[in-house]
Amino acid sequence: MITVRPSDERGHANHGWLDAHHTFSFANYRDPAFMGFSELRVLNQDRIAAGQGFGTHGHQDMEIVTYVLDGVLEHKDSMGTGSQMVPGEVQLMSAGSGVTHSEFNASPDRELHLMQMWVMPAERGTKPRYEQSEFPESGRRGALKLVVSPNGDDGSLTIGQDARLYAALVDGDEVVTHTLPAKRSAWLHVARGSVELNGHHLGPGDGAAIQDEQQLTLKNGDAAELVLWDLPEH
Repeated sequence: MITVRPSDERGHANHGWLDAHHTFSFANYRDPAFMGFSELRVLNQDRIAAGQGFGTHGHQDMEIVTYVLDGVLEHKDSMGTGSQMVPGEVQLMSAGSGVTHSEFNASPDRELHLMQMWVMPAERGTKPRYEQSEFPESGRRGALKLVVSPNGDDGSLTIGQDARLYAALVDGDEVVTHTLPAKRSAWLHVARGSVELNGHHLGPGDGAAIQDEQQLTLKNGDAAELVLWDLPEH
């Protein structure tokens, strides 16, 4: 079963410097029907104005994955990490027992466009940690590239949950398939462009809850950039 979550039904908040869309309940957006999916709790797609961002704030017991679509993200945290991220890079911060950080648009004249996704951890109170890695376009073109997994497989970032995140670029005649093992569900999010998932057309910002589907096929893409979470059965 595939249930589409249309882009225009997401939560939306425009603060001037921040234009945010929330797939699931977040901040002032509350919808009891969309409190998360399996262990995926937050999926935000944000546009941040030049030179603006989130000042130092704290997190605890959450696996936080950030994926940059356009622009440059500046990250600093209480673990001593200071880094910048550009498109093609993915960041994972395991908040564990507690961490503070800040996130800013590092450009003085260019918008920052990113996705941030939060996953509930399998264990609470673990030691905070940070990882960041580049996943070149060549590895995501016409393929679901593993970027996050429980064991760091295939050069992916290591998450403290039985969850796997894949990223793909699908265009033209490219056809991408994924097999969901038994007792697994998935969430697909199209960040931009459009693609067909098992006969369902998905445009920019659309999501899809996937349950009881063994084989997934992505095709007829039009400059689609997307992520797929492979999760415990919902």
